Amino acid sequence: MITCAFENGNQAKLRHVVVHAIVEADGKLLLVKRAQTLSLEAGKWALPGGFLDRDENAEEAALRELREESGWEGKIISMFRINTDPNRPHEDRQNVAIDFLIAPIRKTGKEDSETAEVSWVPLRALPPFESFAFDHGDSIRYYLSYRSKHFPLPLI
Repeated sequence: MITCAFENGNQAKLRHVVVHAIVEADGKLLLVKRAQTLSLEAGKWALPGGFLDRDENAEEAALRELREESGWEGKIISMFRINTDPNRPHEDRQNVAIDFLIAPIRKTGKEDSETAEVSWVPLRALPPFESFAFDHGDSIRYYLSYRSKHFPLPLI
């Protein structure tokens, strides 16, 4: 949570916005392992993602975070999920998360210091959903369900 001061002098605790990239190619999902230096969920697999910056929209943020954390460039296919659960697990900020389906274009760089490892993991060999950072396993579970039988998007 962040504390904001309003024009009338009142303060409120507000939630952050984060974005996540669900990137699949050839039956494999692009995952990043969170660096040991991170304070939350270090060493766990996650979807590439991070905070929405003040000067960008959610789509720009998702593509930026994908590039920063994995070295991959991509193209937005669709918004996939909006998660507004104020009780997101393993989360001290109760972020609002916006997940995007993104098609990979090409690897253009190297991952940043927040990422210990980047891997294309076969869908049949994914770690257990509950072992992912935060609630990324839930997003992946919903994605696999969507992949087997398309339904209207985004999920809210």
